[in-house]
Amino acid sequence: MKFISWNVNGLRACVQKGFLDFFREADADFFCIQETKLQEGQISLELPEGYESYWNYAQKKGYSGTAIFTKHKPLSVAYGMGREEHDTEGRLITLEYEGFYLVTCYTPNAQNELARLPYRMEWEEALLEYLDGLKKQKPVIYCGDLNVAHQEIDLKNPKNNRKNAGFTDEEREKFSVLLNHGYVDTFRYFYPELEQVYSWWSYRFKAREKNAGWRIDYFVTSEDLKDRLADAKIHTEVLGSDHCPVELDTEQFGVSPFM
Repeated sequence: MKFISWNVNGLRACVQKGFLDFFREADADFFCIQETKLQEGQISLELPEGYESYWNYAQKKGYSGTAIFTKHKPLSVAYGMGREEHDTEGRLITLEYEGFYLVTCYTPNAQNELARLPYRMEWEEALLEYLDGLKKQKPVIYCGDLNVAHQEIDLKNPKNNRKNAGFTDEEREKFSVLLNHGYVDTFRYFYPELEQVYSWWSYRFKAREKNAGWRIDYFVTSEDLKDRLADAKIHTEVLGSDHCPVELDTEQFGVSPFM
């Protein structure tokens, strides 16, 4: 099965830059997007036949938001993590299947001068508790823009960014805690030492042209799925956003197609 995740940084803009071309080419079983920047009814997507869509919108217009497009009918759908203080920005969707949960997430950014770092820490603790609750029931596939470069290998200029949002000690430690709770960073599982492969580049300073990027988009799975993992990819060639799509390939399991 093929899973895709992509922070589109505004779906309406991304559609004008080739989103649907990549969508059709990818032909994914599950296609998760973050930062849709939409309200309900603001876009009419002509997706290929066979997909259904699930949307979580932020209360604030033109902000945040997530969606999942899938060929497989879920047993249940949940929006948010069931905590009002974390569920107003459209950041989380969970699809339940017979064999696993699929969770897509747009993690809050700690922002300039780390203004939102305290909230980010609260989010991380609540999210880990939520994921662990799911994992007790069945395996978990967790993906999205997680807004952290975990190790120095995951960004171009680690020394200069040590105390910047996305590479603070606090954020990196929370990701380590997640992995220590029985989760796998699938890209590093397959490519533990691969350097200079990133998923986000600033629009400033010709960062993408220079490949001065960060790997902040992930597929993370619970460890009980290790034997089902086939590959992980980062589609650096795909334009249309300041992020590029990331991919997880697995063996077929635990789903039924739409009839």
